[in-house]
Amino acid sequence: MPGFFFLPPSPKVAAPSRAAAPGSQQRSKYMSVMQEFKEFAMKGNVVDMAVGVVIGAAFGKIVSSLVGDVVMPLLGKVVGGVNFSDLAIDLGANPAGEPVLLKYGAFLQSAFDFLIIAAAIFMAVKAINKLKTPPPPAAPAAPPADVVLLTEIRDLLKKG
Repeated sequence: MPGFFFLPPSPKVAAPSRAAAPGSQQRSKYMSVMQEFKEFAMKGNVVDMAVGVVIGAAFGKIVSSLVGDVVMPLLGKVVGGVNFSDLAIDLGANPAGEPVLLKYGAFLQSAFDFLIIAAAIFMAVKAINKLKTPPPPAAPAAPPADVVLLTEIRDLLKKG
């Protein structure tokens, strides 16, 4: 089996003897962990998941821009010229004299982000499920030999 990226193939590690050098058990444990990681990383699902995470992060940025730069300004204009990103409640000042704000406008913007992303994912999953073809129905099992024999006897009795 080839090595994992830059690592050479691991040789079979023999069981340590009682007189094994200190650290040899730790080395074999390390090799075992590396072998497990290699098997895990080479599974197709891990690669698919990594691609999904990268695409999801990019999609999240696009949706955030859509919400922050298009949807919220339009919604603010419809509601009466409100800038949602500036909506906040002043809770006072911290010891340094800086105002402490509860920015519920930013929360509303994030909630819209979530709703748009959730709707897009729902639509994508729904479309993918439509594309999947159901497995063909299984052929009916052949009747047992005794049932076939009894059917033949019945048919012969009907003729004669």
